[in-house]
Amino acid sequence: MEKYTVTVSGLDKEIKIRDYLRRLGFSVALIAKVKFDGVYLNGESVHMRAPVKCGDTIEVHFPDEDSENVLPIKIDLDILYEDERILVVNKPINMPVHPSRGNSLPTLANAVRAYLDAPFVFRSITRLDRDTSGIVLIAKDRLAAAMLSEAMKRGEIEKNYLARVVGTPKKHKGRIEAPIEREAEGSIKRTVRADGKPSTTEYELVSVDTDGNALMRVRPLTGRTHQIRVHMAHIGHPLLGDFLYGTRITGKTYCLHCSSLSFPHPSNGEIMTVSCKNDNI
Repeated sequence: MEKYTVTVSGLDKEIKIRDYLRRLGFSVALIAKVKFDGVYLNGESVHMRAPVKCGDTIEVHFPDEDSENVLPIKIDLDILYEDERILVVNKPINMPVHPSRGNSLPTLANAVRAYLDAPFVFRSITRLDRDTSGIVLIAKDRLAAAMLSEAMKRGEIEKNYLARVVGTPKKHKGRIEAPIEREAEGSIKRTVRADGKPSTTEYELVSVDTDGNALMRVRPLTGRTHQIRVHMAHIGHPLLGDFLYGTRITGKTYCLHCSSLSFPHPSNGEIMTVSCKNDNI
């Protein structure tokens, strides 16, 4: 059984357990899952309305969960950082993050399941498309997942990418603000459209190769599906080899790599930055 234990501190008066847990980062949904028979105060089962004071010990028991559709498949993982709360890995290209209908490829979830060698729920906080390589942040427990998901909503998780694009933008540094929407009902392709969701991407030139194609540092400030690919194509510089928004190159895929990730650690709130290179981009 997964559980979380904390000694109450930082209070100048008694407050309800529910309110103290909210201060710690428990979401309303997470509290709802454990409010019946899942909360203990100094070893005694209590209701969420029970008062707590400094020095008390709270223990939260989470109901067992398991990603039943995620089978363990032993695949070497490029682990960038790991502790008891989180796992950060460098995902290769041609690997989906999650299993999906119609997909027969081993996924990152399968590899992590085998690595941890225990039933678990795969909680990927950041996600990458199959052909995008780079950093993926995974929460190992429910509280860490809830806290990091809230941080994502508040815009406190920063992702930076390297992208190889066709040609070189005249403006070597810029900001693209163009709303994105699904091109048609049921289509995976997105497009810039006036009635789309607000979307913002910053970019900066890193280098230009002998063919005149540019390596760009790109930072999405919003999290729309295919955002970088759509926005770079929108300004006339699609990702090199992008089969959906540019020109397909036989035997190759587009060049996009999540090169750095900054986020508040769920244990102490301190900002952590993880980086990784990709020599093929």
